[in-house]
Amino acid sequence: MSRHCAFILSLVTVLMNIAIIAAAGQGTRMGGTQAKQFRELAGAPIIVHTLRRFEECATIGEIIVMVPSSESAAFLALTAKHHLSKVRRVVPGGATRTESIWRGLQAVRSTTAEIIAVHDAVRPFVTPDEIDQTVRAAEASGAAILAQPATDTIKEVQDGHVTRTFDRSSLWHAQTPQCFRYDLLRRAYEHALTRNTPATDDSTLVEQLGVTITIVEGSARNIKITRPEDWMLAEILTKQISDVRC
Repeated sequence: MSRHCAFILSLVTVLMNIAIIAAAGQGTRMGGTQAKQFRELAGAPIIVHTLRRFEECATIGEIIVMVPSSESAAFLALTAKHHLSKVRRVVPGGATRTESIWRGLQAVRSTTAEIIAVHDAVRPFVTPDEIDQTVRAAEASGAAILAQPATDTIKEVQDGHVTRTFDRSSLWHAQTPQCFRYDLLRRAYEHALTRNTPATDDSTLVEQLGVTITIVEGSARNIKITRPEDWMLAEILTKQISDVRC
């Protein structure tokens, strides 16, 4: 290879898809003293099960995890124990989910970032294929989220009374991962932070920029373990997956 060709190749930037895992919450709705993402399920913390799915997804190049500042050292030991090689940075989380994700975005190398896949640490049943499909949809459109069609009738309630009933045929339950081009997601967070805009997911912030979000249909198995009843369902799903693999 000539020196000229080698020089040109050195200028080529290899873009990478990066997962940002939100694991800085305290999990108060689950009860107990241990944050739910570190509670063991089938011999490993929930967050380890989640991270394994991203390890198995070839579309994801590296992982950034936000954890409570008091858990940083213990979490690093956990990644080594379970051979989670894609975890490149561990970032202390903020007081809110929005602040935590913003800290994660600031840890991203902007020159090499293509798609950012934001995922809840307590959704351990997402599949590598679901992650891959959502990332690829975001590569094509700029913004895509995993979601599940609503099966229940949804009602708006104020002061204990129904004010409106929604047509469920047009309603979907948002899940994660939620995937966006890096520059778009960063712009959405900058916009939200300057206006102190609250949000329970990233799609909401991107929607406020007028961007259309692509839907990738996910599975009802991709539950978020939040309450004690979710834990019981998680144990059943874990056993089912174990039986299939056997």
